[in-house]
Amino acid sequence: MKNAATVRRRGANRGRRAQDRASRGGRPVLVQKETELKIISSPTEMQAFAEAARCRGERIALIPTMGYLHEGHLSLMREGRRLGTMVIASIFVNPTQFGANEDFSRYPRDMERDCSLMRTVPVDVLFAPQSTDMYLADSQTWVDVTKVTQGLCGPLRPGHFRGVATVVTKLFNIVKPHVALFGEKDFQQLRTIQRMVQDLNMDLEIIPMPTVREADGIAMSSRNVYLSPSERETALCISRALSAARNALATGTNTAAGVAGVATAVLAREPGVTIEYVEAVDAENLEPVGVVKRPIVVAIAARVGKVRLIDNAVMAPALSA
Repeated sequence: MKNAATVRRRGANRGRRAQDRASRGGRPVLVQKETELKIISSPTEMQAFAEAARCRGERIALIPTMGYLHEGHLSLMREGRRLGTMVIASIFVNPTQFGANEDFSRYPRDMERDCSLMRTVPVDVLFAPQSTDMYLADSQTWVDVTKVTQGLCGPLRPGHFRGVATVVTKLFNIVKPHVALFGEKDFQQLRTIQRMVQDLNMDLEIIPMPTVREADGIAMSSRNVYLSPSERETALCISRALSAARNALATGTNTAAGVAGVATAVLAREPGVTIEYVEAVDAENLEPVGVVKRPIVVAIAARVGKVRLIDNAVMAPALSA
């Protein structure tokens, strides 16, 4: 990875290219005039900077990311700009949340492009540590949020949410935010972090933000870049399945199993899709439900070719007449 000075020098020439490359499905990222972006890689330096900012009365909004930004990330940053006087984003591809056979080594990375996009928000500070800065060789402390991680992706990705909870805790301790923003696309992650903050009395507010979709309905994801054109077309069945589930709930299907079954049927008709799970669970605690009496989240994990995609939709039962 190029050093911060190189990124700053070259970033000003990359804004238009970043706009083109961040565009998905006819929905370009809005690129405005770029501003200076301070880049910090040392956790110690970041802590000192954040503490000084808080002492000056700044209100820090943090947007944690793994980079390869798209409009979904930028929407979080713009809301952070509205909520805080200082916007800090992090880019860290966290090794502890990837399994042995997952895509850590090939996860898409483009630091210069990401910096160009962040300057357009504008983001004030980028915290971009290395793995050796975040995890000592003999690290032995982890954060494990238990019940809310038991279903959905939990059994399929053992250790994933422990890695997420631990790195997010570290980011909160390093960046010292007043608010942190997370997208609802990673719904189980969002609920895990909300529960962690509540249980550990962390002094910040978690702001959920709606999933940003392409014009055709597919949820924006950094992993969409893995999809071939034909796979990209196939992946649209996931958002169609969620729409079918919503319609079923609105028109009389009143059990979680029935709603999930409607979504499953849509996916099962699509060649090239391997279903990992389709579940309809309580939208707050992610626990199984029978008859739907309060909002549920219909969550899907499926592989299109070799690409694992997740998506979800929160929906409420129809009101009785």
